[in-house]
Formats: sequence, C-alpha cells, structure tokens
Amino acid sequence: MSLTIKDLEKLQTQLSEAHLDYQLELIDGKIIVMGPSDIISSEIGVELSSQLRNWVKPRKLGRVFDSSGGFILPNSDLTAPDVSFVSAERLRRSPRYFGELVPDLVVEIKSQSDQIKPLKEKIQSFLSMGARVGILIDPDKDTVTIYRTNAEPVVLTDGDVLTIPELLPDWKVEISELWPVEFE
Repeated sequence: MSLTIKDLEKLQTQLSEAHLDYQLELIDGKIIVMGPSDIISSEIGVELSSQLRNWVKPRKLGRVFDSSGGFILPNSDLTAPDVSFVSAERLRRSPRYFGELVPDLVVEIKSQSDQIKPLKEKIQSFLSMGARVGILIDPDKDTVTIYRTNAEPVVLTDGDVLTIPELLPDWKVEISELWPVEFE
C-alpha cells in the first residue's frame, strides 16, 4: 500500500492530538519516523544554518530552513533536509504549508545512528530532481563533501573553506568553524 501526503498529515494530526511530537517523512509511499539527532549533529546544523542565514538574509538572497522544514518533491515524497536554502527568485514568499519545490541547496548531517549510504542516496535524489548543490557533513570523519550534478564529489577537511559560488557569491566558511567548540 502506497501512502500519500494526506495520509501523513492525518497521522501527524492524530499524533499531535495525543501530545506526541514526531518528525515524519514520506519516502516512496512509506511514512518514516525520524529520530532525534545527537547533539553534535544538531550543533553543527545550528552553526551552518546561522552562518548561511547571517549571509543570506541581509542580502535578500533567499531563505534558509532547518530540519523541520518539509518539502514536497516532484516524486511526491515529503522530506526535510537537515539544512536547506531556496533562492529568493524561486520562493518569494514562504507558504504556511510545506514547500512544494526542490531546495537549491540541501545539507545532510550524519547523526551517530545514521549510515552514510542512505544519506548519499538522499542527496543524489535531491540533485536528480533539481537541487543545485548537496552537502554531506560527517562529524565522525570531520569531512564535508560537496555534491553537484555531473561533477565528482569534493571532500573538504579542516584547513579547507566551504564556498558555494553558484548560489551564494562571496560566502565562505572555514570547515573547522563547523565543528563544536571544546571548552576547557
């Protein structure tokens, strides 16, 4: 049985009425319950989101979303990247609903319980539907891998600088700035 977004919305309503707060995605007609991220992955997501938003908002380049921002994709999946960006030209106003488009930038951050292969597949799926850039952050290996359509992935490590000139001209962030600070 293949489920729809209406089925997912009905389940979300039932869960909400029962005071249960779960993040759900619809992938290939199946509802997926998303577990919470570990706090290192969460902290990396907040850092990257902050860096992006602080660049994007004053320049009115577009919108930055966190892991709760759901997108209905052309294949009828409903999913939420850990961090995403949509250019202002493509999303003049945010709807009070899911975004019904493919983000320009999608970022997945490997949680402690995640496997790399499904995250790569999720990014490749976004790229095949029109995302311009996909990023996979792996805190276990301290790597940031950039994916673009028809290009080999680029792996960045400490000492490297992340740039996305096709979406965010002149924006850059040092890879080492993404990792959580260690207090002494």
